[in-house]
Amino acid sequence: MSASSHLRPYLIKLVLVAVLAIFLAQALFPFAWMAITAFKRDSDLYNPTNNPFLFNEPPTLAHFRLLFNETKFLRWVANTAGVGLSTVLITLVLAVPAAYALSRLRGRLGQQLAVAIFLTYLVPPTLLFLPLSQIVSTLGFQDKLWALVITYPSLSTPFVAWLLMGFFRSLPQELEEAALVDGADRFTAFRRIMLPLAVPGILTAVIFTFTLAVNEFIYALTFVSISDLKTVSAGVPTDLIRGDVFFWGAIMGSALVVSLPVALLYNAFLDRFVEGLTAGALR
Repeated sequence: MSASSHLRPYLIKLVLVAVLAIFLAQALFPFAWMAITAFKRDSDLYNPTNNPFLFNEPPTLAHFRLLFNETKFLRWVANTAGVGLSTVLITLVLAVPAAYALSRLRGRLGQQLAVAIFLTYLVPPTLLFLPLSQIVSTLGFQDKLWALVITYPSLSTPFVAWLLMGFFRSLPQELEEAALVDGADRFTAFRRIMLPLAVPGILTAVIFTFTLAVNEFIYALTFVSISDLKTVSAGVPTDLIRGDVFFWGAIMGSALVVSLPVALLYNAFLDRFVEGLTAGALR
């Protein structure tokens, strides 16, 4: 064998490591930038002659003291968690039965309904703003967290139903048919057989829906103006940007505190998340 053939596996590994290193640097850079900015002193942060990637002065916790003591950040986090969990619950209650029904509805009608649901998800949220604001006003939910609880499922339910529909189609239908032959009704077969098997897809839907509720900004900013009732996505920019003064250290600190749990959540359930996203791809 020639020397080039001996070196080829090492060159392939070197290329893969280089690509992975570039990807990791790109993925971790926002977290590193947030961490550096959150612990920098203002005199270091705003000095244009200092290296922005290094601590030219000793780190400080002043930005976190501002965030936790002089803003309602913890209240915003609690509001975000409440709205996110409520959105997840409503979305699952609506999307899981719809996805199962569509997966069992064969023929042209089932395909048309599935495409219609997915096209609903593609409608930009800005186009839905006026009708949703009218609904919120009619129900008297302006400046209440209920405005977000009833609004966010309209953004998440179509996609989750479409996602879970493909997952249910990937499950072996013979198991359900065997349960029906043994005397179980359709609901019992769904609850006892299909639902436990759909846990990876449901977990994917939970992560997607909760992330959407945490990141959404337009409706959170418009429907809720009371500071005590704001979510993190709206509370941080409105309370930490005062006129032309940007409290960058506190802003980056809040972003770091909120984003790390979400990143750890994705990492903990990564295998199930990918399984849920790719289910049904080959069916």
